[in-house]
Amino acid sequence: MSFVKSLAVSVFMGALAAPAFAADIEIHDAYARTSTPTAKAGGAFFHIMNKSDQDDRLVAVSSDVAPRTELHTHKDMGDGVMKMMEVEEGFVIPAGGMHALERGGDHVMFMGLSEGFKEGETVSVTLTFENAGDITVDIPVDLERGADHKMDHGDMDHSKMDHGDMKHDDKSN
Repeated sequence: MSFVKSLAVSVFMGALAAPAFAADIEIHDAYARTSTPTAKAGGAFFHIMNKSDQDDRLVAVSSDVAPRTELHTHKDMGDGVMKMMEVEEGFVIPAGGMHALERGGDHVMFMGLSEGFKEGETVSVTLTFENAGDITVDIPVDLERGADHKMDHGDMDHSKMDHGDMKHDDKSN
């Protein structure tokens, strides 16, 4: 691959990983994955930042990559059994705060895939918020990312964020 072509691919992939913004809602650190090349289901994970002074709610999600795309969470059924289930009421994004969609917790679920996602592809997803409206995000497929991946905080200003019980790796927060 030529240097120019390699550089163009690098710039393009970097742009896909960049945060998505719409008014006061920002989407950070997004990625999508399937567990195997033949998986019929997949997930998308990201952090939603709400920079407004009022709560918002992610109420719906849609995508052309699967016949069904839903907001999901894991529920403890007891005896060490976890069950994935749809969250019809959506997820509250607190004013000046964030909500994490992460593996093992709240997430976007793609069901009925004809094939698994491929590394380097993107998945276009439309997130519908009560106040902010629709935000379309092109989410890069990252099949290598582990469940213990730490959020890249970049240059986010954390001074007005309510992170609840969220833990951070760096001391700049």
